[in-house]
Amino acid sequence: MQKTVLITGCSSGIGLVAAQDLRNRGYRVLATCRKAQDIDNLRQLGFETITLDLDDKQSVAAAAAQVIALTGNRLYGLFNNAGYGVYGPLHSISREQFEQQFSSNLFGTHQLTQLLLPAMLPHGEGRIIQTSSVMGLITTPNRGVYAASKFALEAWSDTLRMELHGSGIQVSLIEPGPLHSNFTQNVQQAQSDKPVTNPGIAQRFTLGAEAVLPKLRHALESPRARLRYPVTLVAHVLSLLRRLLPARVLDKLLRSNS
Repeated sequence: MQKTVLITGCSSGIGLVAAQDLRNRGYRVLATCRKAQDIDNLRQLGFETITLDLDDKQSVAAAAAQVIALTGNRLYGLFNNAGYGVYGPLHSISREQFEQQFSSNLFGTHQLTQLLLPAMLPHGEGRIIQTSSVMGLITTPNRGVYAASKFALEAWSDTLRMELHGSGIQVSLIEPGPLHSNFTQNVQQAQSDKPVTNPGIAQRFTLGAEAVLPKLRHALESPRARLRYPVTLVAHVLSLLRRLLPARVLDKLLRSNS
């Protein structure tokens, strides 16, 4: 039986290359994005599409109902990939911006997963995969709100994994570092006159979105998926430094390279 995977955030970057790769590997891919133009673009590429805005409760509910109808209540994979970043010093970010950051990066993901679990649990198999970030491991000045949403996503995913133990559904996190994608262009800058940019050292180690694909394939297809998949050298190094360095030393390092 052909396995169906739902991927959120397929307009570009990780979501788009993942949708193309998984379709080539024989999966039935349901691709979501927010904007009508992006939906049209995906349809022209031959994808089954669903409109989904994770910041809108009604949109999430409607999308989940559509997935259940399209799949006959049988979904194998859920790749929670969609999200965006709010950058700026904490003192410059309003409560509304903070809430919207969590709404898109965590609350919508929770709601969607909650609504789709009934299409996965009865079948005793499945994979739920989240696109986290190196900012789910460490934080730097001016990226605190985005990092907070990814730290929370990591905790949510860890809890979900433990709660689904024995169900046949495996839960994993993909933790990219810097990638070439539209993410940076879509960042919401809290201070437009002082935009936050990636440091030069990160730019030297930036990879294409395709770097995620081997990790995603393993998370979907290995009998024993890993809990976390760091992607870039930056992600691997920072994950190691977080475990080895005293907090104040790590603070100094991250301050100097932010």
